[in-house]
Amino acid sequence: MTSRRLPLANRRTVLKGVGATLGAAAFAKALAPLAAWSEEVSAEDFLQRHYKELSPEDKERLFRRLEEETRERYGVEVRINDPAPTEGVTFAYALNLSICIGCRKCAEACHRENNHDRSSGNSYIRVLEMEKGSLDLERGNAHYDHPVPQPDKFYMPVQCHQCENPPCVAVCPVEATWKEPDGIVVVDYGWCIGCRYCEAACPYHARRFNWKAPEIPSEEINPDQGYLSNRIRPKGVMEKCTFCLHRTRVGRLPACLEACPTGARVFGNLQDPSSEIRWVLENKRVYVLKEDLGTRPKFFYFFDE
Repeated sequence: MTSRRLPLANRRTVLKGVGATLGAAAFAKALAPLAAWSEEVSAEDFLQRHYKELSPEDKERLFRRLEEETRERYGVEVRINDPAPTEGVTFAYALNLSICIGCRKCAEACHRENNHDRSSGNSYIRVLEMEKGSLDLERGNAHYDHPVPQPDKFYMPVQCHQCENPPCVAVCPVEATWKEPDGIVVVDYGWCIGCRYCEAACPYHARRFNWKAPEIPSEEINPDQGYLSNRIRPKGVMEKCTFCLHRTRVGRLPACLEACPTGARVFGNLQDPSSEIRWVLENKRVYVLKEDLGTRPKFFYFFDE
């Protein structure tokens, strides 16, 4: 079957051609519907090249511009970095369902770390309350509001599984999302067109759509930001968990793991034979969700026996 995805430069090339044909004034008028659709998207943002086409100098200019825009809007000094994958590293996560108590501390930490909109309470993590003996995600309750843990229940946090064969990447028509060498699936927020195909394709309900510009009190903004991870996202784009790559690629642990009060979360490098994640995979009976789909997740679950 012929691929329907567009070349990386296609959007920029088409718009340049339109601009040359119409002239500057008419071109600006042609872009007016975009401004009406979202005040968050400037013509400069819309015409930005794909992340993979940016030179180091391009990135530096872009990051400083975004920092300035954040300072003007929120009155906060932030630093946007772009830590690169490390050779010999493949990140993976494991979660011990025997000791997860459903407290949602992980989701709260994700909410704060990743500069999510405060009014929506958004997080990349959903914690499902499940009936013991059942692994049917569709019957899990993500909206429980009673004390936890409850008898005859267990708790299953679900987030992006950083699939080896990610269906979300396969369906993106503009290649705004891809899998990095260390296994993390990322999104170029400056290239995403908000079609939500990736959201529909993800079997783990791990993608989020920004229906509005995030509203975050200035004093709550996390200033340590990654361009492909937790920088403040514009309205109208998709976003997702990145295993806190702005932290993990510089030797720190994901925020959700640090927040877990029971030690249920295990994170590390699959290529390191001495890592804790390798020990879990080699000594516990682990499983992945929806294995039959062939997504080959890098997120594993296990029970103590």
